[in-house]
Order: sequence, then structure tokens, then C-alpha cells
Amino acid sequence: MEHSVAPTAIEGRFAAQLLSGAPGRSAVDVTQRLLAIQGQDPRGARLAIRARSERLTAAHVDRALTADRSLVITWLNRGTLHLICSTDYWWLHRLTARPQFQVGCRRILARSGVGDAAADSGVAVIERALSADGPLTRQQLRDRIARAGLPAEGNVVLHMLMLASLRGIAVRGPMVGAQQAYVHVREWLGEPPASLDHDVALAELARRYLAGHGPASDRDLAKWAGLTVGQARRGLAAIAAELRDRSDGLAELCSRAPAPRGLPGPRLLGPYDPVLLGWASRAQILGPHQQIVTVNGLFRPFAMVAGRAAGTWAWSGDQVDLEPFGELPADVMSALAAEARDVRRFLGAGEPPSAE
Repeated sequence: MEHSVAPTAIEGRFAAQLLSGAPGRSAVDVTQRLLAIQGQDPRGARLAIRARSERLTAAHVDRALTADRSLVITWLNRGTLHLICSTDYWWLHRLTARPQFQVGCRRILARSGVGDAAADSGVAVIERALSADGPLTRQQLRDRIARAGLPAEGNVVLHMLMLASLRGIAVRGPMVGAQQAYVHVREWLGEPPASLDHDVALAELARRYLAGHGPASDRDLAKWAGLTVGQARRGLAAIAAELRDRSDGLAELCSRAPAPRGLPGPRLLGPYDPVLLGWASRAQILGPHQQIVTVNGLFRPFAMVAGRAAGTWAWSGDQVDLEPFGELPADVMSALAAEARDVRRFLGAGEPPSAE
């Protein structure tokens, strides 16, 4: 369990996450290390990159999504939106966009009165529209679906887009103003490479996961990727020769340099930060402050001091409002104030793109 993980393992995880040691050099560098960054909160995905890099801004992330086409967002692990490198899209989508997620999506649509035939028709409209006129925003696609005489109210279009994405038709790609538009996958990223053998893909998943999260267990990998423990074990077994022996039984890559001693300095981490999503338990970081993750599954922005949650914060009126859980030393408060200034610099003291 997470609460019994040794301090050296925790230090290793922070280093793997780029929260200690050398920072990432670019948005792609950070994303490649973490493999997949939860992406349903646009500000949170960008702030995850800020906390693991230096001198970048949210505009660098937007440029990677738009001009460079080097990052995309789509539904992957656990049926949730994730920011990934475009070069990882094909194999990761094939491995983690499981058929069960489409079943769940159809059930949600059915509860809104949208049957399978209408859902499939909506996906077909999306595919034709993106192929002919993409990139298109969610609102533009809603208009196309409505003009086709199909249901388009509430979150119906979002779940049609999820279906299209799970089928490998659409991804969230470039920024169009303050919106992230959808694009046709093959027209945006090119034709797919040859499929990896399933076991080869599991091995690559295990290798890449450990690069950004190790040391970790098979259950940690399974929870993060949304796969079975058996699949996680197969992936880890396939790279056994690449793993370092550890007395605690956790897996770690031999190629990873030894973790720097010590914990990260005080940090302001955004909503859905990867440090809370990478393992089966987050008790080591949250301790008694489980309210950072709300009962309806929202992950609040929080301050981390000495590797533990020390408060929450919010972005309000172009400023950071920090609420510590208790009195903090003056030097820690000064470091968090510097972090707040850097958040403001990173975001450009403006609003992040919307989730549309």
C-alpha cells in the first residue's frame, strides 16, 4: 500500500515525475516522460507541465497542440481524456481505448434518449465534417449534428465525440481561439504505423510508465492505465531484464539514474496533477487531507510541501488564492509566493482555454 512505501521510493517517484532533479525542457519533453497527463481540465494539464519545467508558458503547450501537432488530447486510460505526444497516439490508443468504454458511452447516451442508431449517425456526421472542414470546435460540430436532425442537447454531442475518439476517428487537436478544436486523426497525424503486437505494446507501456512513475508495482500500473493486473504483470515480465532489483518489491528501470536525495521544494500543483493519479493510492501525499479529491471525483489544485499536501489554492481574478491547512514557516510561504508568481507568468495572467 502507498502509505508503507519507503522514503527512497517516494523520492524516486518525484524524480521520475520531474518534480525534483533536472526539469523538462519542453511541453513535449514533459509529456513524453509522463506518457499521459489527465486532460479534461485544460488549465490542469498545462499546469502539470509548468510544475515540471522552467521558463515555459501555456502558449508553448498551445503551440505544440496547434502549429507543431506534437501533442493531442483524447480518451485513453480509464476512459478519461489525456494529453499525450502525437507519436504515442496509435499504440497507446489501440492498447488503452478499451471496447468497454464505448459500451459505457452508449449507455450514457441511451439514458439521454439517444439509441445506438442515432449515436452511430452522430459519429458519421462528425467523421464527414472533420474530413471535409476540420478543425472544428465542439459547438460547430453540435450545429452539424443538429442540422442532420439528430439529438444535440446537453452532453449528447460530447459523448458522440467520445465515441468517435474511442473508435480512432477524432482527437482534440489545435487551439482555435480559446477553444480546442477536433480533427480527423488520420488527416491530422497521418496514416497509422503498423500495429504493435499486443504483448510488445504491453511491454512498451510498462517501460514508459516506469520512466515517469517508477518505482511502482503491477497494481499501480494497472490502476493508472485502466488495464487488468494480469496485463500489467505481462508487460512488466516482458521487460524483466531491464528492471533493477529492489528490496521492497517495486519495479524500477535500470536505465533510470539513482533518485536525488531529498524531496521537491514547495510547489503549487494544478487540478488533476499526475502526482495524485499515477499510483493505486495517494495517501502518502494527501495524508489526512483527502478532501483535495472531492466525493464527485474532482481533484483540486493543492500546495505540496516536503512531499505532502499543505493547502489548497484557486485561480481567481488573475491571482492565486492560497489556503494553507495550517501555519507554514516563513521560508515556505515565501517559496509558495514565488510559485504563485510563476503560475501567473505561465498562464499569462489570463484565462486558460475552455473544456469545449
